[in-house]
Amino acid sequence: MAENVVVLGAGYAGTGAINTLQSELGDNARLTWIADVDYHLVLHESHRVIRDPDVRSDITIPVEEIADPSTRFVQDEVTGLDVDEQVVELADEDDVDYDYVLVALGTKTAYYGIPGLEEHSLTLKCLDDALEIHDAIEEASRDATRGEPAQVVVGGAGLSGIQTAGEIAAFRDEHRAPIEIHLVEALDEIFPGNDPEIQQALRNLLEDAGVHIHTDDPITEATETHIEFDEGEPLEHDVLIWTGGITGRDALDDADLEKEHNRVNTEANFQTSDDRVFAIGDSAIIDQGDRPAPPTAQAAWQAADVAGENIARAIENRPLKTWEYEDKGTVVSVGEKAVAHQVKPALGVSLPVDTFGGFPAKNLKKLIAARWIADVSSWNKARSSWSSL
Repeated sequence: MAENVVVLGAGYAGTGAINTLQSELGDNARLTWIADVDYHLVLHESHRVIRDPDVRSDITIPVEEIADPSTRFVQDEVTGLDVDEQVVELADEDDVDYDYVLVALGTKTAYYGIPGLEEHSLTLKCLDDALEIHDAIEEASRDATRGEPAQVVVGGAGLSGIQTAGEIAAFRDEHRAPIEIHLVEALDEIFPGNDPEIQQALRNLLEDAGVHIHTDDPITEATETHIEFDEGEPLEHDVLIWTGGITGRDALDDADLEKEHNRVNTEANFQTSDDRVFAIGDSAIIDQGDRPAPPTAQAAWQAADVAGENIARAIENRPLKTWEYEDKGTVVSVGEKAVAHQVKPALGVSLPVDTFGGFPAKNLKKLIAARWIADVSSWNKARSSWSSL
């Protein structure tokens, strides 16, 4: 009897796993893909939509370009996972039974209990969020003047916050909009936890773009008009964007699995405390020894190949593969510019510097996104998207 394999989510992890499972599963399995949207979003390029909403067609890939005809796709919100009954619970459609399920639902924004932050801020977790930020900035700038520019505050100076601030600066410059941009970080430096060399390079690009950087002072409260700090003076805002953290999806609240902050704990083979449930991507805390795999697109891409193969191996009662994350470097954009750091080149050729910018970094970032689009769709799609990346 054919096994029912179900994949939850259309992010990097879910989409990559679907790609692998379609090639790995034989006639002894049926594949179902469940997601709340009917496309895959190249999320690490979603900040481009803040500047230009037309970019969205280049960074979204319809499900039909990814899924084989034999793969069943269900567009619905996952509301629960019953591991005892082996059922995925959905908001509108009938529940879906599984023999094996891969949880790749991603995460939602964490607000850390800061009063007023959730009520008064926008986030950047999906395409609709990026469009909402664009509209809010456009409206705020229409109501502003050179003497009283619109105040846009981005909370959280990690990857998403930095790229968001850079894109707003590019929007400001292209439209000659009266906007003042502030990037706020509770820790003592932007891009926390990373090498000081890339931190400084990114700070230089942001400051060159006219972004005001505030560090080493956490937000303690947000209101409709301003944010308050632990030590500094309040900062007024017309638009407040929060990119400061992640936590697990509500759909996993009642799932009888080992979890931390609603993210599922897994072994290095992606198997959870229930051997019929696998998890990857931001949904998972994947054991990698001293520290878990990072919740990044790069890690999700790498994990998806092995996770898909391991589900096929589990069906066939073969030993599961162990995955080890390989950090291949970091590339971050600030508007039309970019910084690359400790990038591992192909063919074993070493680079003369650890950190670089300019044309090479900008095009490397475009190439990374294009390669992913080609992997899950086609090189034609990647070529047509190039100018927007």
